[in-house]
Amino acid sequence: MHYYQPLLLTPGPTPVPDEIMAQIQLPMVGHRSPDFETIAEEAFSGLKPIFGAQNDILILTSSGTSVLEASMLNIANPDDHIVIIVSGAFGNRFKQIAETYYSNVHVFEVTWGKAVNVAQFIDYIKSLNVKITAVFSQFCETSTGVLHPIHKLGKSLKTYDKDIFFVVDGVSCIGAVEVDLVKDNIDVLVSGSQKAIMLPPGLAFVAYNDRAKQRFNEVTTPRFYLDLNKYIDSANNHSTPFTPNVALFRGVNAYVDLVKHEGFNHVIERHYLIRDALRAALTALNLKLLVDDDVASPTVTAFIPNTKDELSLIKNQLKSRFNITIAGGQGHLKGKILRIGHMGKISPFDILSVVSALELILTEARKTNYIGTGISKFMEVIHHES
Repeated sequence: MHYYQPLLLTPGPTPVPDEIMAQIQLPMVGHRSPDFETIAEEAFSGLKPIFGAQNDILILTSSGTSVLEASMLNIANPDDHIVIIVSGAFGNRFKQIAETYYSNVHVFEVTWGKAVNVAQFIDYIKSLNVKITAVFSQFCETSTGVLHPIHKLGKSLKTYDKDIFFVVDGVSCIGAVEVDLVKDNIDVLVSGSQKAIMLPPGLAFVAYNDRAKQRFNEVTTPRFYLDLNKYIDSANNHSTPFTPNVALFRGVNAYVDLVKHEGFNHVIERHYLIRDALRAALTALNLKLLVDDDVASPTVTAFIPNTKDELSLIKNQLKSRFNITIAGGQGHLKGKILRIGHMGKISPFDILSVVSALELILTEARKTNYIGTGISKFMEVIHHES
């Protein structure tokens, strides 16, 4: 059977709503024109509730990795001691960036698939017996589907040492979680366009507090394109220091309008509802979940097929038979897990497609009838929680 409409369920990029595509495809305007200044001003301020920020959001025309790097270069001086929490492939990317520029890099390793234990982490910082400038962590570790206890971590860090800068990578969850820079004691929060913010790849975002803004001015670490002071100065004039992706800026404003229409609290609830229903369905299909319920991300779910052959079969047949794309594992989890992204423009009925396809694939592969098994559990959760 041929399926005309592809379904993209990777943890980024994610499907882009028609309303956003329509804005992206409008005729081009000059990026140094009053037309663009109006677009940019709306984008900088419109994203503030999504990031729980009081200052306008900085928008870079680049990938999510660029703001991981920027968040480090604008906070830490060359001789500073910094701590990186590594619990997966993207925590490791933070580590790789740090080791490119800095000598005093301390790494707190967390088992992949587990969330950081806050008490143990604070004990680790104490044991270093050095003045720590900044701590860098993922909010959601995309490679495993873990949602770290950022709220608790931020509070504990500031209780231990109020001078430590807390920098958070929210690339794969901002737009699907509740966050507040003040309440969560976050100094810098970064994200990208192609995840829950449901734009094409190409924009990166930086939310920051006044303390971080002051720090950006004081830091001596060399940087040019990623100098956030340039972006702040330009944003004050409703512009950008370098050529922006004008079309995607328009997309930001369309995204903000969609969120306002749905209500951001409902957006968050939708993501958590889909998470719970999908986890129930996968469990019913005898597919082991990588992450415990209490730390499971609302944007990506990792599961473990019974064998390597089953893993390959599931991924390949979802694509070849049903036109559904999901993701494999990364790092040492490559070839061991599969990941389903469920963020942005995703409804429960989109996820029903992958659940029903899994039922057919597993029924044939395991010679056991799973038809209706996952779907019924999925819909029970939807019915009960909605």
